[in-house]
Amino acid sequence: MEEELKNFIKVWVSAIISISYCYYISTRIKAGLSRLLSVLPVCALFLVFPLFFSSVHSSGSLSFFLTWLANFKLILFSFDQGPLFPLPPNLTRFICFTCFPIKPRENPTSQNEIPKWAFAVKVVIFGILLHLYDYKQHLSPIVLLIIYSLHIYLELEMILMLVKLLVYTTLGCDLEPQSNEPYLATSLQDFWGRRWNLMVPAILRPAVYFPVRQITKRILNSDHALFLGVFASFLVSGAVHELIFFYITRELPTGEVTWFFVIHGVCTAAEVAVKKRIIVRGWRMSPMVSRLLTVGFVVATSGWLFFPPLIRSGMIERLANEALLSIDFVKRNFFMFGW
Repeated sequence: MEEELKNFIKVWVSAIISISYCYYISTRIKAGLSRLLSVLPVCALFLVFPLFFSSVHSSGSLSFFLTWLANFKLILFSFDQGPLFPLPPNLTRFICFTCFPIKPRENPTSQNEIPKWAFAVKVVIFGILLHLYDYKQHLSPIVLLIIYSLHIYLELEMILMLVKLLVYTTLGCDLEPQSNEPYLATSLQDFWGRRWNLMVPAILRPAVYFPVRQITKRILNSDHALFLGVFASFLVSGAVHELIFFYITRELPTGEVTWFFVIHGVCTAAEVAVKKRIIVRGWRMSPMVSRLLTVGFVVATSGWLFFPPLIRSGMIERLANEALLSIDFVKRNFFMFGW
């Protein structure tokens, strides 16, 4: 724990210094290839940071925040695109918007309401799930798959909510929601584009989807260009997830995670094409049925391709054990100081 904490401090101090360099030096370089060359050393550094940790939570969070999102943001920033353009007004905001999966709300409201009751409910459910792992040998594979899915969803939701609370307290600015109840998705397009981990599609659209679609439109019709744009976005997402899985398991990629995203990319693109024709004919599926089919497809394909690498390496159990250890650590310090 002490070694992890020391590495955590060193890495984040290095990250803040690196991002400060981008704010003060790279912004003074004309957008384009020259600015990109100036930020590439920072991107290379962010690729190394997760290797300093043995904890699944530390290496996973660092690889998601810095190796993936921050690197993509800095590359887009090099061409005056993405969440860092226009340039945030001060260094603190530039650091926060680079490091964390957040962005300011485009149409600010008078208040930034954070559903504390929803957070409390999710924490309670998550705590129950952690203790269900003690009875793992008595649970059916289907029940375990549901538990794994809920575990990943709730843990990511809580981490993102805590990050949002921290940044909101620091900056006091109105922030975009980070997710939108993905279990209510009525289609794959709705799930991946408008409900699940919203910073990721916000990055992939300008970084992959729009460039691929613009290039392919010159030689293909618009439908084929759209398909290739969607497919390329999911393919890149799959490759990055393989890298994240490598950081947390330290095992060579098996390709299963990439295939998970390839299948979802093909199905999402096909769904968009089919929906155009169905809507023209005036036929719509019941929202309840479409939600069951969408969530069922996501959970089933996750059990087939997404979770196996994590299960084989024991990462799911390690996630649960680390969470329980963290809870015990907080409890001990809570009572030690009489809070």
